[in-house]
Amino acid sequence: MDMKDALMQMILDDIGFEDITTNALVPPDLNIKARIISRQKGLIAGMDLVKIILEEFQIKIIKGKKDGNPIKANETVMEFEGNARSILTIERTILNLIMRMSGIATITSQALKKVRSVNKDIIIAGTRKTTPGLQFYEKKAVYAGGGDPHRFRLDDCVMIKDNHLIVVGDIGKAIKKAKEYVSFTKKIEVEVENEDDAIKAVKSGADIVMFDNMSPEDIKKTIKILKNEKIRDNVILEASGGINLSNILEYALTGVDIISIGFITHSASTLDMSLEII
Repeated sequence: MDMKDALMQMILDDIGFEDITTNALVPPDLNIKARIISRQKGLIAGMDLVKIILEEFQIKIIKGKKDGNPIKANETVMEFEGNARSILTIERTILNLIMRMSGIATITSQALKKVRSVNKDIIIAGTRKTTPGLQFYEKKAVYAGGGDPHRFRLDDCVMIKDNHLIVVGDIGKAIKKAKEYVSFTKKIEVEVENEDDAIKAVKSGADIVMFDNMSPEDIKKTIKILKNEKIRDNVILEASGGINLSNILEYALTGVDIISIGFITHSASTLDMSLEII
């Protein structure tokens, strides 16, 4: 299913057989102008997706913001004109989409601004803690907020997690088996929960080591050892697990390259918006 088909399925799921309220009250040939207004300041996301929907319903966009643009409270983010029935029928779906995506983009931007104040090169990444069926849109919103989407799908890279290691039994063996199975174009990432496993993962050839639910102090200690053994530059280091806006600076100061955080998708508030007829 391509992007347009997926978006249209959202609309169809909301409509059912018909929009009985709009069809009962609104003449079929009436044209109107409308606008979407943000009730909060933040960062906008989802504009290109809304454009696809509007074009499918022959609704003309007069002006609009682009993904990643900052918006103020009570600012118009998009203005358009077309058939009144069509606009009223798709109103809720397009609002829900951009409200959700803009909320994620906004909190991603806030997290990035915070960590870049102490480490200008650090990357903020999403995780796969997304809403089933909406993961592409939520990852796209992370990108609009200046973050890295991390993995979109399971085939993007190898991610060796604790349950994989329980089955395989050894980090070195798991990395060896992964290298034998996947293309050289795929990175191999390993989640570790302690210093010893982190060092073993690096020495076994992992491309990325994720410190999972490790304290900032333990991460600093591990990175110091990697530097002393002159293997720090051989690997990308990532921190994840229990990180939020209240403690993110502590992790930004550890020396990791990436902070991946689930809260920017699973705990983001929607950005309040409304559609007004003008």
